[in-house]
Amino acid sequence: MSAPQWMDARNILCVRLDSMGDVLMCTPAMRALRQARPGRTLTLLGSASGTALAPHLGDVDAVITYAAPWMKAGASHPPSADSDFVGQLAERHFDAAVVFTSFSQSALPAALMCYMAGIPLRLGHCRENPYRMLSHWVVDDEPGAQIRHEVQRQRDLVASVGCRSGDARLRFALRAHDLMAVRRMLEERGIRRGRPWILMHPGASAASRRYPPERWADVIGALSRRTGCPIVLTGDAHEAALIDGIRAGCGVATHSLAGQLGLGELGAAIRLATVVVSNNTGPAHIAAALGTPLATLYALTNPQHTPWQVESRLLYHDVPCRFCYKSVCPEGHHDCLAKVAPATVVDAVCSLMGTTRHYRASSAGP
Repeated sequence: MSAPQWMDARNILCVRLDSMGDVLMCTPAMRALRQARPGRTLTLLGSASGTALAPHLGDVDAVITYAAPWMKAGASHPPSADSDFVGQLAERHFDAAVVFTSFSQSALPAALMCYMAGIPLRLGHCRENPYRMLSHWVVDDEPGAQIRHEVQRQRDLVASVGCRSGDARLRFALRAHDLMAVRRMLEERGIRRGRPWILMHPGASAASRRYPPERWADVIGALSRRTGCPIVLTGDAHEAALIDGIRAGCGVATHSLAGQLGLGELGAAIRLATVVVSNNTGPAHIAAALGTPLATLYALTNPQHTPWQVESRLLYHDVPCRFCYKSVCPEGHHDCLAKVAPATVVDAVCSLMGTTRHYRASSAGP
């Protein structure tokens, strides 16, 4: 099949089965798919984490949630459930499917599912010849020959079938009511509009990507004393204990919104913050999508997920075991994060904010 057939495809399934951040890094590629043909519709097939983005993906018309058994976070269920799901996909009569994967994943399980669902055009990266599983495929030469940013990898994939866009920004669409709700929360905590403040997100799904809690406490204490800016911590409800412990150990007044924000409100908070400090996790990619300056505690587990097209500082300690691709530190020392000095983090945040004097003067205003 030739690439021009993709120009006739009106109903396209976009498959990205891992996390929220991975879906966000596919948004430029999905925009290129949508813009390539007037009237085209896109459906995202993703995990619960990925499809939670549905209200904030302006180029996606519908989502389907699926806990793929071949993914790390996939749910255990009988094979008959997967067979039934293939039937449900077939009923939607997709013209084409794009299987987005990182280079550590295989596109073939999802490609087989799309093949069985009768989707005629199927695109993905593959190391070996997929034969009829993929109608169009790009040889996956990562990480051996090159390592691209995840955003560029997916843009290159759709470009191989003629879908290109000059707009490479990540997309996270904000809603007015989320902005209003967060502004109200901030005002209730004495953080008025126009006052600089810092958002800190100390959690991450993978243990190997978490800056140690005691380091977070040291950063917060030093940053508060140096800048005088309010500091607000965010996280899921299950991270409340982590955040409470950090707040108890930092020795300065802070605010917690842990467990109090929906995804849209978290996006609004990130947009309203002066600077975000985060591990390498979903909110870091939301900050990149919204253009909020970002200091990232970047565990050297993988090299392709750095903040995309946003003013940022990448903070890590170089280690011989870099790019291990592990969710748990295989060496047991977490040196790529644990050895990042709190003073380095504070300097990075202040460089993003501007001079300390300027922000102290600003914070003294009404």
